Amino acid sequence: MPEELYAYLLEASLQEPEVLRRLREETARHPQGIMQIAPEQGQFMALLMRLLGAKKTLEVGVFTGYSALVTALALPEDGRVVACDVSEEYTRVARRYWLDAGVAHKIDLRLAPAVETLDALLADGAAGTFDFAFIDADKQAYDAYYERTLTLLRPGGLVALDNMLQSGRVADPSDEAPAVVAIRRLNEKLHTDDRIHLSLLPLADGVTLALKK
Repeated sequence: MPEELYAYLLEASLQEPEVLRRLREETARHPQGIMQIAPEQGQFMALLMRLLGAKKTLEVGVFTGYSALVTALALPEDGRVVACDVSEEYTRVARRYWLDAGVAHKIDLRLAPAVETLDALLADGAAGTFDFAFIDADKQAYDAYYERTLTLLRPGGLVALDNMLQSGRVADPSDEAPAVVAIRRLNEKLHTDDRIHLSLLPLADGVTLALKK
């Protein structure tokens, strides 16, 4: 999208709370700031959660906490986010902003490999109890995250997967980078997965929405 049009898009539609703006601006100065989701993507996710009436959500990949904060702000007071990450350093920033926004009590941060956390949730009987999930972590493990997340979602629950276009690289069959190959294979799998209703959106770096039947 041309820069002028993108600027207009944000000016015309972005309704970003001040605490989210501050977190986004701080993260933009981080050496890994490119991992943060776009603000219009966060706002879109919040809209989806409100449409779903979500109360219990899952996040795989937290970084500095922007998407988890978006989620927590969109949930009712008794809502809950189970957030999976492995970095104490990155999530230290997240915790600061969650407290500042008054939503820390809604977010259950679990610092462990995400597959372990998801398996623990399944072992604890949480299958079919989540309304919404967002996956934005190591791409080679996306399929493993997706399968476990789909089991954790209720029928009618929604999972959003980030970076599903890999900056356009998924469309180049000669690109055999491990992350690109993993996402390309997952896109192929999702296309024929009869357990879901599917839409891959050209939003940010590609956001796949999969609604569990």
